[in-house]
Amino acid sequence: MSLLTLLGLGPEEDAVYRALVDRPDSEPDVLTGLLSPNDVTRALDVLVERGLVSARLPDGSGAPRYRAASPALALGPLLEARRGALYQVEHFVTELSERHRAAQVRASGAPVEMLSGAAAIRRRLLAMGRQAQYEVCSLLPMRDAPVALSVEDGIEEVERDSMARGVLLRSVVELGWFDRPDTAASVAQIVEQGQSVTVADRVPIKLIIADRATALLPMHPERDETEPIALVVHRSGLLTALQSLFEHCYERARPLRADTAEGAPGAEGAPGAEEAPGRQLDRLDRRILALLHVGLTDVAIARQLGMGHRTVQRRLHALMARADASTRFQLGAHAVRAGWLD
Repeated sequence: MSLLTLLGLGPEEDAVYRALVDRPDSEPDVLTGLLSPNDVTRALDVLVERGLVSARLPDGSGAPRYRAASPALALGPLLEARRGALYQVEHFVTELSERHRAAQVRASGAPVEMLSGAAAIRRRLLAMGRQAQYEVCSLLPMRDAPVALSVEDGIEEVERDSMARGVLLRSVVELGWFDRPDTAASVAQIVEQGQSVTVADRVPIKLIIADRATALLPMHPERDETEPIALVVHRSGLLTALQSLFEHCYERARPLRADTAEGAPGAEGAPGAEEAPGRQLDRLDRRILALLHVGLTDVAIARQLGMGHRTVQRRLHALMARADASTRFQLGAHAVRAGWLD
């Protein structure tokens, strides 16, 4: 079987197209050594209709001559279509596998199951995101488990799909993550889309909970294992305890607010604030103060906002002078009194 049949070509079309690749401007009679004349004619009609072959009539009488289109241009769209279909099938098989596994666990009555290996853990994390109906809660410490989801795993697509379905994403992110430019940009985008992200100086353990029905966490969070192991916890007292742990961390962490990121109406200062309306902050200064309040360093703030480190420092020094503050603590106190912060 030729590989081109995997792109939807029949055996006859495949044979004729490959022959024309080597012998451009051929008449049908030249190709009849491969197939019967009727098969060649049918294959050429199909190939011309699909844009894989072009026909040219010579001057005067004579049979038309056929030329194969560029394989890169002609077969590229077919390849992309098949790749997209296989991608969908792969995700469907993953979903069926996780549903089968979950059904087996429910049938056995076990509240905890064990996953071994990075591939299995990634599949379960992605499946939890796809199947979530209303909420996904996450604790994200810096000492990340050996398994990390990447763009290739489709995590961004899963997040976009979840938010489009109205699923709320609530996350507690350890402060150190903001020193990584890619993470800072990703968090900023999620906040701007209305999701809830809070920041803590320290997060105790990596934990994902979907719909308060399923949780996933590493079995040995402090151990750098070559073959990671994760626990999947179903509805039980243990799951209730894990949800309580998340809520405890979430309530005590500092929120990154979407209104601060976007400069929403009503964010220009509280009524009765010390400063007159004409002297309120612009959007960028407000965002810098909000990120400083969360606990980010100047470098992390610059990365989060996509600006230079020195620019952040200059604006902070200008704010301190405006507030007549000699320390950043005094600047924070003035920002609260003046309505610069929510």
